[in-house]
Amino acid sequence: MTAIKTAPTRAARLLGVGAHRPPRVIDNEEVCTWIDSSDEWIQQRTGIRTRRWAAGDVSVVDMSEDAAAKALAQAGLTGSDVDAVILATVSYPYQTPAAAAVVAHRLGATPAAAFDVSAGCAGFCHGIALAADLVRGGTARNVLVIGAEKLSDFTDQHDRSTAFLFADGAGAAVVGIGEEAGVGPTVWGSDGGQAELIRSKFSWLELRSAQQTDAALVAEDPAEVGDVERWPYLEQQGQSVFRWAVWQMAPVAQAALDAAGVRAQDIDVFVPHQANARIIDAMVKQLKLPESVHVARDIVDMGNTSAASIPLALERAMADGDAPSGGLALLIGYGAGLSYAAQVVRLP
Repeated sequence: MTAIKTAPTRAARLLGVGAHRPPRVIDNEEVCTWIDSSDEWIQQRTGIRTRRWAAGDVSVVDMSEDAAAKALAQAGLTGSDVDAVILATVSYPYQTPAAAAVVAHRLGATPAAAFDVSAGCAGFCHGIALAADLVRGGTARNVLVIGAEKLSDFTDQHDRSTAFLFADGAGAAVVGIGEEAGVGPTVWGSDGGQAELIRSKFSWLELRSAQQTDAALVAEDPAEVGDVERWPYLEQQGQSVFRWAVWQMAPVAQAALDAAGVRAQDIDVFVPHQANARIIDAMVKQLKLPESVHVARDIVDMGNTSAASIPLALERAMADGDAPSGGLALLIGYGAGLSYAAQVVRLP
């Protein structure tokens, strides 16, 4: 039997990171004009003071392109050096084609493979796992991983449980060939039995059905149609998600440390999903992270940007000098699915 030829295993590592932060800042006072709440309540429950929303004419693709171009520049590469583009998002409003393909074209990465990943707030870590495996296996030399969200398009400003949480932005990283391993094994999983805890309020099919029903009612009597909102806004059962994250995610982060063969005191920076400051505090305590480890807290002024939150927080830590070049970072994303993923990476 003829053996199938395979490429030799190579080491993968991060080569560069980049970020796009929309210029519009929305503080808690503005949010409280939409819902019955207060700046004090929002900060106590989540740690959020401000968040960023993109302009109406700025898309997930636009933000992704900007963040990716910066990551490529830091890596000393151009779009033509990219073999694959992986874009993690849940807020690209088109079922097809993938946003990644459009981004690849804009960057001059054609004919790179390009596809989107839908794993909620864990999407970026899923993308890093896939990218590292593509590089290790010889399928690609350089892979662009992007986390980008325009959650403002899917945030119900009148929903007191979510209106203050979600935000927009994009972050990117280039994963390429390294002299030694720079991406540890990924510990990941999901619990679809709890999928209802974070979800879109309606499916596109339900939206279409509602539109057809409304059209029929209007034809008979315009007064029959009220102000029922049927847009597929995001909704979540906050307390249940909070408990799950607090008690289930620290062991996953510890498993990622163990899989990489490092200890908590070996880490230079901890970059968890920026969902809630109280969750971050609980994880730091459970992991027994020493004070020498910088803990990313982008949540304070960026809000929850889902798949974009980890690369945004990582880029800020590096830009501010809190994450040293060549240092080790522990990443963990968790959210809708309920999906999660964690890995240790060596910084560019």
